Amino acid sequence: MGKQAWTRRLANIVASAPVAVIAASVLAGVLMWGGFNTALEVTNTEEFCISCHEMRDNVYKEYRETIHYRNRTGVRATCPDCHVPRGWVHKVVRKISATNELYHWLVGSIDTREKFVAKRYELAQHVWRSMKRTDSRECRNCHEFESMVIPRGTRVEDDRHWRANMEGKTCIDCHRGIAHHLPEEFLDQEHARFEREKVPCYQCHADMQKPPDDDWEE
Repeated sequence: MGKQAWTRRLANIVASAPVAVIAASVLAGVLMWGGFNTALEVTNTEEFCISCHEMRDNVYKEYRETIHYRNRTGVRATCPDCHVPRGWVHKVVRKISATNELYHWLVGSIDTREKFVAKRYELAQHVWRSMKRTDSRECRNCHEFESMVIPRGTRVEDDRHWRANMEGKTCIDCHRGIAHHLPEEFLDQEHARFEREKVPCYQCHADMQKPPDDDWEE
């Protein structure tokens, strides 16, 4: 091959290099994005959530006994529905923060029932604060205040959801035990508060009859 032929070939390679680099970059980006998004979706399934015994043997068992798991409408809310944002940016932020949970799984922070129970109140508070901070965002994916029906015969101002909305409360303020058992420490604190505020026992314990001597406050 003569000198001129080599020169032309080199010029062609140089001319086509930017196109090749761009094409390779686009292909690499597509592959990386596809892999990342696939991994993100795999970790966003209930099967992944209960793949460790800490979740499967504790909170998942409790959840299976609640209305979020089985109800007359047949609509089920899974772990990601309640604990992972739907918006992409918020979802990625949540996944990044979840790496802390992987660390505690590795060191066995709650790898026994006893450890889980001892740490349960602290873990619950983390979730409650997060849901309070986001105005129960994941709850509102399915539940809208505007779509709620006020019970027949109830005045609007007497409806609990209406009052809570007017008072600036959010779902988690009242529904902390809707999908999982409440920590004993929390129940003890609430019971002490109810006693101080003289809340009638039968308002919470529906199976308890009002005493004949009417010692409980109305």
